[in-house]
Amino acid sequence: MKNVLVTGGGGFVGSVLVRQLLESGSNVIVAARNRYQELETLGAVSRVGDIADRTFVDEICRDVDTVFHTAAKAGIWGKWEEYERTNVEGTRNIILACKKHAVQRLVYTSTPSVVFDQNDIINGDESLPYSSTFLCNYARSKAVAEELVLRANGSSFYSCAIRPHLVWGPHDPHLIPRLIERGKNRSLKIIGSGENLVDITYVDNVAHAHILAAESMEKSSKIGGQAYFIGQERPVKLWEWINELYRDLNIDPVESHVSFHVAYFIGMILEKTYSLFSVSKEPRMTRFIAEQLARSHYFKHDKARKDFGYKPIVSLEEGHNRLMQWLGESR
Repeated sequence: MKNVLVTGGGGFVGSVLVRQLLESGSNVIVAARNRYQELETLGAVSRVGDIADRTFVDEICRDVDTVFHTAAKAGIWGKWEEYERTNVEGTRNIILACKKHAVQRLVYTSTPSVVFDQNDIINGDESLPYSSTFLCNYARSKAVAEELVLRANGSSFYSCAIRPHLVWGPHDPHLIPRLIERGKNRSLKIIGSGENLVDITYVDNVAHAHILAAESMEKSSKIGGQAYFIGQERPVKLWEWINELYRDLNIDPVESHVSFHVAYFIGMILEKTYSLFSVSKEPRMTRFIAEQLARSHYFKHDKARKDFGYKPIVSLEEGHNRLMQWLGESR
């Protein structure tokens, strides 16, 4: 990989990916809605724009051999049209521009939520079908986009999808800050038994998997058209992991429980109320959140290990230590 484009390169996963690519000697273009001076200082080139703008995407895909498509509208609340514009139409624009300009490889950042069917997933693998019912537009839009990417794979253009679960680490703008806020406010309750196991993925491991996949597609077409689950060396008990974080931050651990059915019902009522009054702010509880916090959802990573040699480069323990160091420095 000589000339690389990273969409969403200023984001949580994207910025770590950009750093790893620069360290390996690649020339990197960062396409995002803003400029990121710290990445430019390291040697990246910034291109500011919107991936839903076909003209912008056409320009940024010129003269690159590999595209890492990490850009997306995240979150679990919002109108379908908003998610469709960025996550679906933006991805379609990327694919069209890649083929027009003879880009050789596309690695897409997906999510395990594309297969979440409101049941426990225990040692799930890539044979799981896409969900037939989505509880949030983010998951639905990512499934549509992933299908577009995988179907685009061909004899001269290779594409694949990486599905990291619950990405965490230093500079996390989503999961960790939300957990800390709710912990300090004492507004979090264990939903269900509290024994559910989930996959989590340290952000450096996510970036590493993307690069391994692209390197594999440099050598052969083997992984083209396929999706891959990745995670840590083992799943964690979600609520034990959250409470370990709280103890290290001197936040009272979560001990009170609420049943899954109560949480799900509250989420359903809040969703209907917010929709009725067109409230854009995310509800404190939704059906999707209730499912995610109560169910087990973890996956086998054998296929990624076998096909392109993926294994975590940062362990759970080391990742936790790095996170705590960053949180200490941030405070």
